[in-house]
Amino acid sequence: MSEQPRRPRRPGKPYRRPKKDPVRVLAFEALRAVDERDAYANLVLPPLLRKARESGDFDARDAALATELVYGTLRRQGTYDAVIAACVDRPLREVDPPVLDVLSLGVHQLLGTRIPSHAAVSASVELARVVLGDGRAKFVNAVLRKVAQDDLDGWLERVAPPYDEDPEDHLAVVHSHPRWVVSALWDSLGGGRAGIEELLAADNERPEVTLVARPGRATSDELLGEEAAVPGRWSPYAVRMTEGGEPGAVTAVREGRAGVQDEGSQLVALALANAPLDGPDRRWLDGCAGPGGKAALLGALAAERGAFLLASEKQPHRAGLVARALDGNPGPYQVIAADGTRPPWRPGSFDRVLVDVPCTGLGALRRRPEARWRRRPEDLDGFAPLQRGLLSSALEAVRPGGVVGYATCSPHLAETRAVVADVLKQHPRTELLDARPLLPGVPDLGEGPDVQLWPHLHGTDAMYLALIRRSG
Repeated sequence: MSEQPRRPRRPGKPYRRPKKDPVRVLAFEALRAVDERDAYANLVLPPLLRKARESGDFDARDAALATELVYGTLRRQGTYDAVIAACVDRPLREVDPPVLDVLSLGVHQLLGTRIPSHAAVSASVELARVVLGDGRAKFVNAVLRKVAQDDLDGWLERVAPPYDEDPEDHLAVVHSHPRWVVSALWDSLGGGRAGIEELLAADNERPEVTLVARPGRATSDELLGEEAAVPGRWSPYAVRMTEGGEPGAVTAVREGRAGVQDEGSQLVALALANAPLDGPDRRWLDGCAGPGGKAALLGALAAERGAFLLASEKQPHRAGLVARALDGNPGPYQVIAADGTRPPWRPGSFDRVLVDVPCTGLGALRRRPEARWRRRPEDLDGFAPLQRGLLSSALEAVRPGGVVGYATCSPHLAETRAVVADVLKQHPRTELLDARPLLPGVPDLGEGPDVQLWPHLHGTDAMYLALIRRSG
């Protein structure tokens, strides 16, 4: 029997090295830092972007895309996790975190941007080949092709429980907030479905960059000369950069005469500075001064009146940030590292005192979206005693006739009104002042006397403020 001729072998497909996309690699590195080191994106991303620009890899459009990929992915993480879970055959906890980061970046491009589906999938697979290897890139490709079969609305209909059956869980999936956060915000806001949906949606919007012109050192007119700059909504010192940009490129910011500061934070400082008091107005205290935004504005306002500001911060490295923010202040000031619950000053030493206390940060979820996934209800067990201790110390630090401002960047009732009510029971010689007249032009401030600022109503981070006068 004659031997059959062999078919000629087809030449193998040559191996193609993955193409490195600097934008998506940088976004992946930022997400890994947030996950592995519990870093905050707003602290991790700027130095990565700066390094990329200096190396010549990035232009302004690249930086804008990288920023959108990082923040968009973090904001919608809860929604995207639900979508990915519907497309894999294992629990998400069994998917390696780096793989999940690549998948989440891909899902955001598919469901949260205008990037064409084929481009979003191919770019994500290419990223997976670079950072994960070819084997796991195939898994990424398979999952993202399933995701690409529907748009965001279609996926939400599939993965979110009906509102009528479970309102809080529905809102948690649709608006990408943990269920307990939805519940806490809803309790604080009150009202029906429309208000809470507007608030949750506002948390997922990209915040504008807001600058503050520090009185006596810069003016809002100077900052309005910057590209795409418009006046703030409520603070006379605020200027909004509507198209983002690099604040460090602004001359006044670079020189320390202006800074980056949310408008709600500015309003808290202004309200305390303008609150009526009895007697002298010479000594001010910022008892939780880090990282220094409010202290810098208070210092400038105090300087205009010839008052002295003491800025106290427990953590030495944060005290250093406060000193940097106050550097060049035209009036007298001092920065110290001290524990506000065991203060080194004598009781009754100050005319005005601000305590912007450590909190869960539920009001700053637009700027730090990853915080919503880190906080737990039990975190309040640690914050509440500290908040009460700091407010109690502040009331002891202020003289009779002076004013204390208690502020948090959380709207959680357990961190706001409950703390104030508990502490005032221990300090009967006090009275709550109506803070609303001190925020002229700001609408929807509630029934008073304390005030709550909201992202969807005021365009600021959520800020709570109670003003307390100590009587004789």
